[in-house]
Amino acid sequence: MNFHPDAAHMKSELGELVSINSENPPGGEGAVALWTRDRLAPLGFGVELIEYAPGRFNVEARLENGPGPVFAFNTHMDTVPAGDGWTSDAFTLTERDGRLYARGSCDCKGPLAAMIEAVRMLVSAKEAWSGTLMAVFTGDEEVASAGARHYAASKPKIDAVVVGEPTGNACFSAHKGSFRPIVRVQGKAAHSGSPHLGENAIFRAAELMPLLSAFHNDVLAHRSHPLVGNPSLTVTRIKGGHADNVIPAECELLLDRRLIPGETDASAELEIRALLADAEKTHGIRAEIVGYNATTGGATDTPETASVVQAAIAACRAAGIDEPGPFGFQGACDLVHFIEAGAQGVVIGAGDIRVAHRPDEFVPTDEFVASAAIYADIARRILKA
Repeated sequence: MNFHPDAAHMKSELGELVSINSENPPGGEGAVALWTRDRLAPLGFGVELIEYAPGRFNVEARLENGPGPVFAFNTHMDTVPAGDGWTSDAFTLTERDGRLYARGSCDCKGPLAAMIEAVRMLVSAKEAWSGTLMAVFTGDEEVASAGARHYAASKPKIDAVVVGEPTGNACFSAHKGSFRPIVRVQGKAAHSGSPHLGENAIFRAAELMPLLSAFHNDVLAHRSHPLVGNPSLTVTRIKGGHADNVIPAECELLLDRRLIPGETDASAELEIRALLADAEKTHGIRAEIVGYNATTGGATDTPETASVVQAAIAACRAAGIDEPGPFGFQGACDLVHFIEAGAQGVVIGAGDIRVAHRPDEFVPTDEFVASAAIYADIARRILKA
């Protein structure tokens, strides 16, 4: 069957969603959760708002329609901060030149609005499918995926999931993960007028950084996954020194280690610890891992033979997507947590991830409307009557 989204209604609801500020940090998703509940409950869904931390919410909605598998839509309710540099108001949906501009228009309130429309179309065609339809919308994806981690820990029974993120409406069945250890390089404090009496931790950190770069170039760049490519290691923050006239005794580096499927936080940490041990043995650089910054999570890969991948590719192709996939998502997202809970899944959504966190974030209007039909078609293919 063909699904026909209501474009005007979708744009109206996206306008309502982007006007609700859910910047993360601080991540106040409560108002978005209430908005979502008020759209799903009248459609016959049982809706639960799950407060996983003070003022932080997930939404779980469930509609049973006969025997069959459990299929879920998922996306996140938070956005990155709006920031500066916008040519129109970040919290007012503005349409021009075939694009819808606002913070969250493609990441990820566009997918949220499209999934709500897909749910409406499925509810109006219950005779075309059988099983359990769920909508699970989570908080905190942009910082640490606390919402999805909390939800996955409850071990929900979900067979297949479609996660909404901007992919140009193509099917992405794998994504990278991230691991961010904090490395402290040790020195020895001294008066800056007598630097020879100390050991400058910043200088020592500068000696460590080429070793990190070499590990990326000589080791990680030679690993590859067919969909997401190479893992990586780089330095994204540095902090050292506490006074203008003191040789710094410590310098901290934040490492950003991007993981490919098959790699884990633990395996990456073992390699970094070995690198630091060799740096001390070979160069006298004293450094250790002293902490970790939060990330969205690990890497994952759903086999191309999985029914949800095949259904997604077929739905994308039926919607006229020239290259339906499967592809690999370079960033991390909440899919990994649903897979760890036992589901199989893919990532699909309108828009381009390269504009998602920038000023003047936008989603192409036609892609946005088409995504609702793609979502509904995937669900129908999984929930066969």
